[in-house]
Amino acid sequence: MTQDRYGSDVLGGSGSAHHRPARTSRPQAADAGLVVEEVTTGWVGAVVRVEKSGGMHVVVLEDRRGRTRTFPLGPGFWVDGEPVELTAPVRATAPAAPTRTASGSRAVQGAQARVARGSRIWVEGKHDAELVEKVWGDDLRLEGVVVELLDGVDHLPDAVRTFAPGPGRRLGVLVDHLVPGSKESRIAAEVTRSAPAGTVLVLGHPYVDVWQAVRPQRLGLDRWPTIERGTEWKHGILRELGWPAADQADVAHAWKRILGSVRTYADLEPSLLGRVEELIDFVTA
Repeated sequence: MTQDRYGSDVLGGSGSAHHRPARTSRPQAADAGLVVEEVTTGWVGAVVRVEKSGGMHVVVLEDRRGRTRTFPLGPGFWVDGEPVELTAPVRATAPAAPTRTASGSRAVQGAQARVARGSRIWVEGKHDAELVEKVWGDDLRLEGVVVELLDGVDHLPDAVRTFAPGPGRRLGVLVDHLVPGSKESRIAAEVTRSAPAGTVLVLGHPYVDVWQAVRPQRLGLDRWPTIERGTEWKHGILRELGWPAADQADVAHAWKRILGSVRTYADLEPSLLGRVEELIDFVTA
């Protein structure tokens, strides 16, 4: 028999000793760093690891002097003055691989990026490219489609002639503010007429800037503010939202915040979604 480690009840009478009801051990995962006491030996130490030895699971405890001892995993331990039954720690499982890309396409696990096609998609600026990458990047890499910056639409006719579209070398162009009667619509028509038939497709959305293609609800807005003509649009938007608008660094910070609110295609307006999907289909046909 082992001696009662806590002695007899000093408040008890001289007759019989007082015995507390036995407490039931509760399960306790033997996670690394957990400090436990082995009741038979009184060894106190932190869990270093749980391993299998001699056909059984054991726990390795390290005391404050760095010495280690090994004990069978199971009952016979105390944690914070309570009896416990040590169990093997639950190992974290790898998160399930996503079944859909941010664009809503079926994800292809383990697929490597395809060698780039001769065909290209052009967008007007850096923010357009970053938004397309965030939502359609996985799809574009799988299809081998490269997105390049056009840096404005004014020089599009010259850029298309330099690109020299043809069979196996198609060009899709995404243009901001492509509405009837606009400068952008006239340039798009000129480019389409001058290129070989079926090699260039110019599409666009109706927004002044691609920022507006992000659903305003993602930023806690009912709608994007209307900016009067003659005001630089991005700075006007920032002032309307009450965000810093002093310089280009403030614009960059704001775009990072806006882009960060986009999780999937569901956070974008349909007028952009349909155009990008059509361009991808065109250059991969």
